[in-house]
Amino acid sequence: MKIAVTAQGGDLKSPVDPRFGRSSYLVIFDDETQSFEALENPGQSVHGGAGITAAQELINRGVKVLLTGNVGPNAYYVLQEAGIEVYGVSAPTVEEAIEEWRQGKAQPLNSPSTGSHHGMGGRGCMGPGPGRGRG
Repeated sequence: MKIAVTAQGGDLKSPVDPRFGRSSYLVIFDDETQSFEALENPGQSVHGGAGITAAQELINRGVKVLLTGNVGPNAYYVLQEAGIEVYGVSAPTVEEAIEEWRQGKAQPLNSPSTGSHHGMGGRGCMGPGPGRGRG
């Protein structure tokens, strides 16, 4: 079974990235062969639909389980439709997150854990600016 973990780097010792759609990497671990591949998350650089873009990548690669910190509503429903189980993990590294899941300590997410556009870091968000308009 293929298990994806959101990560800040490209190996099993990397810290878990708490964001799904805008995580730096997706580390995909094959539980049967004990091998893994790391890919830069294609969702991190898109203007909109980051979670959906990342979810589609997992679907295309045959992932069955996602371990992450948070997932927004659009991505959550795409993952759910595809039959990918989503778990929230608190482990500090990818390797430890996989072990947390194996031991049954990961928390199944039965609904989105954030609102839309969470984790954008200000990119694409409205906020105070130099304009004098009243909105």
